[in-house]
Amino acid sequence: MLLPRAFKPFSTPAFAVLAFAMCMSVFGSGLWAVALVAKVMALGGSAVDLSMVTAAGALGAVVFVLVGGVTADRVRLNIILRCVEATNFLTASVIVLLTWTGNLAMWHLAIAAFVFAGSLGFFYPAYSAALPRILPASQLLAANGVEGTARPLLQIAAGPAVGGFLAGLAFPALAVVAIAVCHAAAFVLMMFLRIPTSGRFGEEEPQGSNTAPSTSILRDLVDGFLYSVRTPWLLWTLLWAMSAVFLFIGPLEVLVPFLVVDRLGGTVASYGAMLGLYGVSMALGSIITASMPLPRNYLTTMIWLWGFGTLPFGLVGMTDSWWVMAIALCVFGATGGAGQVIWGTLLQRRVPVHMLGRISSLDFFVSLSLMPVSMAVAGPVSQVLPPEAIFWGVAIVTPLLGVIAVFAGRMHKDQAEHPLR
Repeated sequence: MLLPRAFKPFSTPAFAVLAFAMCMSVFGSGLWAVALVAKVMALGGSAVDLSMVTAAGALGAVVFVLVGGVTADRVRLNIILRCVEATNFLTASVIVLLTWTGNLAMWHLAIAAFVFAGSLGFFYPAYSAALPRILPASQLLAANGVEGTARPLLQIAAGPAVGGFLAGLAFPALAVVAIAVCHAAAFVLMMFLRIPTSGRFGEEEPQGSNTAPSTSILRDLVDGFLYSVRTPWLLWTLLWAMSAVFLFIGPLEVLVPFLVVDRLGGTVASYGAMLGLYGVSMALGSIITASMPLPRNYLTTMIWLWGFGTLPFGLVGMTDSWWVMAIALCVFGATGGAGQVIWGTLLQRRVPVHMLGRISSLDFFVSLSLMPVSMAVAGPVSQVLPPEAIFWGVAIVTPLLGVIAVFAGRMHKDQAEHPLR
């Protein structure tokens, strides 16, 4: 059967199972995004409290992501993914019980955020390393487009929208119950998943592969770090991503909810709707990119999409209109989603497959390493600087850093010397 380019990976059964499990997992993460905000507010928390709780989550991702990458290169990927979903299910179940008994406290939410985000440190490298093992290179852009579409639609759009609706109902733990159900379903699907332990798609799998690593965990970490440092396009993209995440993630995750509520007169549900539109735009950017051939100038296209797509972010901090804020976030989301699909494909096509788990985790690590700081300082900084200054600062500095990364990483020359079609 002929399938559109973006859906060809679904003809592979292993990818279909992995993709549906990923969808359930990210939908649960989307529910958590708004359920967490609702519970912080229900406990009488402020922007500073939410800042601290979300920073705990970011810290969890940073703490575990490098270990997760090494694990992905040493342990069967399907086992890692099952353990992640089992852990998420148990964490959500504990929060449900604490809510039912009336014993839920702010520090419980911080621990749950730490665990949920920490599990991503294992999930993301394992998922990324699985794709080139089960799909041919020609389908990797489309496969990343599937994730790039499903993640914002379910984690940023549908998840928060449903989470906001459930959080507003009389039953206080219903949103977290739904989170537990999602991760339980993902775990069941993962039980049917089989992923080759080594080699790219179509390569013969060596006997005994991935069962007796010949190097230490520290040696693996060092090798991954040295590969990144010696690869200019990779190094400068990672440095740019680390800086950009520090600039925008705190304002986006911590300040936008309170701008929606305090300045626009909205509610948690209207914040969820705002995230929903942002997520839909990311999905559209992803699916459009996945439906097209990989750009010839793939490195510079990716950086320009990410960098200059941040310019409308400045409007978020100055507008009193819900729709202006929504449109600005949609442009920001669409360009971000398109760039992310290209980035995931580059890692899977240009990084040696035996190092893909480590490089994916290093990508995750450097992107998130300053996230706890960004979230922790966003609340206090908002007490000193007006939103206009914060959001326009992010909007202007981010593309300037992108220009520096393109020229410092010699990306024009690199993409010409390494064509990918």
